[in-house]
Amino acid sequence: MRAVDIIEKKKHNLELTKEEIEFFINGYTKGEIPDYQMSAFLMTIYFNGMNSQEISDLTQSFVQSGDQVDLSKIEGIKVDKHSTGGVGDKISLIVIPLVASFNVPVAKMSGRGLGHTGGTIDKLESIPGFRVDLSPEEFIENVNKYKMAIVGQTANLTPADKKIYALRDVTSTIDSIPLIASSIMSKKIASGAQAIVLDVKVGSGAFMKTIEQAEDLAKTMVSIGKNLGRKTIAVITNMDQPLGYEIGNSNEVIEAIKVLKGEGSVDETEIALVISANMCLLGGAFEDIETAYKELKELIASGRAIEKLKELIRVQGGNPEVIDNWDLLPKAKNIHQIISQSEGYIYSIDAEDIGLGAMLLGAGRMKKEDPIDYAAGISLKKKIGDKVNLGEVICELKTNLEQFDDAIMKVKNAFVIKDEKPETKPYIYNIIR
Repeated sequence: MRAVDIIEKKKHNLELTKEEIEFFINGYTKGEIPDYQMSAFLMTIYFNGMNSQEISDLTQSFVQSGDQVDLSKIEGIKVDKHSTGGVGDKISLIVIPLVASFNVPVAKMSGRGLGHTGGTIDKLESIPGFRVDLSPEEFIENVNKYKMAIVGQTANLTPADKKIYALRDVTSTIDSIPLIASSIMSKKIASGAQAIVLDVKVGSGAFMKTIEQAEDLAKTMVSIGKNLGRKTIAVITNMDQPLGYEIGNSNEVIEAIKVLKGEGSVDETEIALVISANMCLLGGAFEDIETAYKELKELIASGRAIEKLKELIRVQGGNPEVIDNWDLLPKAKNIHQIISQSEGYIYSIDAEDIGLGAMLLGAGRMKKEDPIDYAAGISLKKKIGDKVNLGEVICELKTNLEQFDDAIMKVKNAFVIKDEKPETKPYIYNIIR
């Protein structure tokens, strides 16, 4: 078998066998196939696509290239969730305690933020003492005992995908549905999940800009899950503006706490409930989605949901007093208000620019090695459809930097104010089962 023959075959849009895909992925991971041949291979996939079986075989090759987490010692159906990345997305902080409250084990491995999207691990590390470096034994013990635990991803999870992703970045093949879908699903499968709920974001702050693209990605990932023996559901959610009102790390923790106390914004509360309900359904806690949703909503109203988050913080070494005393979280010394220059309605908010603005304030990373400021972020005072007066505050920038003019300009330009009120869009566009 030769790499050039496989490239030639895919160039003519012919179906590749499982063995051919494995040969190419294994050869590249081991350094036996050079970058220029992998670049050509990626470009053939970009232009010709892959069918359902090829994408599943590619995903499985990524999974087999590195460590596979064994969660067999955890009782019950292990359910995980994944977001394709958004701005102000603190949904994982909300759904973990919600789902665990109904004895569905959530053994979650998460990554750190990069670019305009935030990472769950960064948010949790803003809580004093919170540990994400649990040993495998601690991780399994916590899930069995408390039905929840969250750790950072292991270094050797899907190394083939990591190596190929770096090449995709410099060969303009990032936005390929087969490559995106296999990259996401390989990590979830290698992490040991038996059931997966995917939060596929669409809009100005998401990688998928149109509903058609998002549905294509969602259907592809659900198909991978089915082909590889994982129960998978995809929820397509609105990311045309930041989720909730807070963007950053410590301030997103505060907003997650508000949701679990029943005081959160409507958009993130609704999305969290729908995702949690689907996780509970896959985990066998309920037989229908309506009952699951109703019981989860009552869980928040009863006060038990916030107690479960407090438990998660405590068992992973954090200070649970942050639930009621937000002064224990990092706070920025500089606050800058963005003032409306006109009167009207907030017509649109470029969520990606808001995310990039937060990154420039120190809340995110341009490169993996960049330090992060847990106190930095943005607090929205107005969202799409809200009436705004001349001179009114539309958002606040929080940072420990002394100079942040570039962030101010980025955030200012993200808001569009018009005389007419914009059309209301749903929080959830579709659910792919």
